Amino acid sequence: MTDKSSEPQLLSREISWLTFNRRVLQEAQDPAVPLLERLKFLAIFSSNLDEYFKVRVATLRRLSKLKKKTKAKLGQDPAEQLSELLAEVGRQQQQFGDTFRNHILPELGREHIHLISENELTAEQRTWVKQYFEDNVRDLLSPIILDDNLHHLFLRDQSVYLTFYLTEPHNPQKHDEERVLAMELPAKRHGGRFVRLPDVGTEHYVMFLDDVIRTCAASLYPSYGKVQVHALKLSRDAELDIDEEVSDNLLAKIKSSLQKRATGFPARLLYDPAMPDAILRAIEQKTGIGKDELVEGSRYHNFRDFFGFPDFGLKHLQYAPMPPLPHPTLPRTGSLLAATARRDHLLHPPYQSFDYVTRLLNEAARDPQVSDISITLYRVGSKSAVAKALLKAAKNGKQVTVIVELKARFDEESNMFWAEKLQKAGANVIYGMPGLKVHSKMLLITRAEEGHNRLYAYLSTGNFNEATSEVYADYGLFTAHPEITREVAEVFRYFHDHLDKTGQFQYLLVAPFELRQQLNALIDHEIELARKGEEAYIILKLNALQDERMIGKLYEASEAGVRVELLIRGISCLMPGLPGQSTNIQQRGIVDRFLEHARMYVFGNGGEAKLYVASADWMNRNLDRRVEVAFPILDPDLRAELLDLLNFQRQDSVKSRDWQNNFIGPTEEAAAAEGEVRAQFETYAYLAALGRPARKRPATAKKAPK
Repeated sequence: MTDKSSEPQLLSREISWLTFNRRVLQEAQDPAVPLLERLKFLAIFSSNLDEYFKVRVATLRRLSKLKKKTKAKLGQDPAEQLSELLAEVGRQQQQFGDTFRNHILPELGREHIHLISENELTAEQRTWVKQYFEDNVRDLLSPIILDDNLHHLFLRDQSVYLTFYLTEPHNPQKHDEERVLAMELPAKRHGGRFVRLPDVGTEHYVMFLDDVIRTCAASLYPSYGKVQVHALKLSRDAELDIDEEVSDNLLAKIKSSLQKRATGFPARLLYDPAMPDAILRAIEQKTGIGKDELVEGSRYHNFRDFFGFPDFGLKHLQYAPMPPLPHPTLPRTGSLLAATARRDHLLHPPYQSFDYVTRLLNEAARDPQVSDISITLYRVGSKSAVAKALLKAAKNGKQVTVIVELKARFDEESNMFWAEKLQKAGANVIYGMPGLKVHSKMLLITRAEEGHNRLYAYLSTGNFNEATSEVYADYGLFTAHPEITREVAEVFRYFHDHLDKTGQFQYLLVAPFELRQQLNALIDHEIELARKGEEAYIILKLNALQDERMIGKLYEASEAGVRVELLIRGISCLMPGLPGQSTNIQQRGIVDRFLEHARMYVFGNGGEAKLYVASADWMNRNLDRRVEVAFPILDPDLRAELLDLLNFQRQDSVKSRDWQNNFIGPTEEAAAAEGEVRAQFETYAYLAALGRPARKRPATAKKAPK
């Protein structure tokens, strides 16, 4: 038994997040991953780290400035924690640089792709680059002189800047001995970060835009004998200090806070290690950035720009296509409402197309018998087909209610844009909830049929966002089940009247009302079964596991004899295998071609497993400070389908890592009998078989090991 008086051992959330990003870096290091895809994993790693500094590191910096008595209540000293994190970041960045310079670049060369600098140009290439600069780049440059006339230099968040250090003037009497200038790299206006040079035979050549400018920098300042160019980048604090209250001017508050984010507290200034001290001193003086925020980087910044690296049409260096599969029970043409009236359907983006959702919305917008459409929007795409369908519905006279979460970090601007458009079109736009984020993903359609209203719902683990649906692996349920849809309607009524709905839900588990309590009850039931000597197990597939009380409950279950299996993609503060706490807990995570985004909770329940699909991770914020919905899968065939897919995840022996990032391979017996299992590829093959004309469910997935 776990000693109830002792605190459960937990892994630091911040360290756990860095452990997850290390898994992303492992994909970039894996020679089995196609080469250009490895570059994209470097871009993901870099983008993740930027967000980490903007959010987590910036928060620790703010906490470190609190008074001593206040900091003492936090437990670990924020300054000590920050020092520990930065040391780990430094180690990962060294591995990142080694991976890029000593592995990726040489392998690109072997594939006849050469990312060259200004020092590697042939005479012919140099002539071409200079002409390209004159035709396409020079007019985009706008350097600023850092002299006494400039009182302050503002650096935009997440933008690369180039500094110019001018020395050795040809005429010292007319020019200063040295001069420092800075400018934002015009990558967006140029149309990208990379410049593709003419091929030479079978050899492909490409340069950073930075290096094109370096090549021609001397021509910009002909009065100086030496022009040195270096890069830097600033990340600013991304936390929005917004009152968690809903009021008429919330939209204005968000807009104001976004403007503050652009000028927020500096979290990290990356600089080229070759940058002269004179440049760094000038930057510090003109920006007010302190030494604590200076972080030695590399010659190049914003590796997320490698998402736009040219592929030269070399398909063998990319993942083989996995086009969206036909759905086995949803019609390719015809009414999706009619199909949903007949039975429930599960959608599996990106293996199956998200277009079924936009088709459903467009059908509802046109249908004269549809009177109401209600939806929650957490992250809206900039060119959202979902929002356009809602606009069409509002213009067609439907009562459209849209719950827009304005506090969805980094998507606030897109959400505001569509919220304002929908409001102007006549939609009833509700901006979130008092003190809560609306994170649930729900769509409810009301249709008049045979003298009464019938409800149709789409419930999902993923956002109503076409762009992310091509990369994020999620589950979505189309249902007209009267009890489920009635309870979905109850959640939407809560958005309207803000009344406490505790006790109103028999099927859905809804936060912040009963989700935590119901999860505790489900775990307690497994504990009771284990103590009776009966089979008891819990399987959780989550993005993040951080809530201390839920982790403590899982520790209690473990020591009572409940078998606990965790599939955690990102953060997990739980530590498996601890004597007296977590000896019956296994934990692994999968990072592969698609981002594992779906959440699923499975409880053994004495042989009649209870299965919920959810928008909620097990974090404090999800269980207590967000509107979240976990929904059961009632159709037996769909339950079996989800459990088959879950078993692929449990068996994965190619892309699965344990909580310490060690790869998990098959046992000798499993390897001999079954071979390797790669969950995402198995999932695609399984769903492809479902979509064949016979429309029979494939043979049950291999039984997962206990």
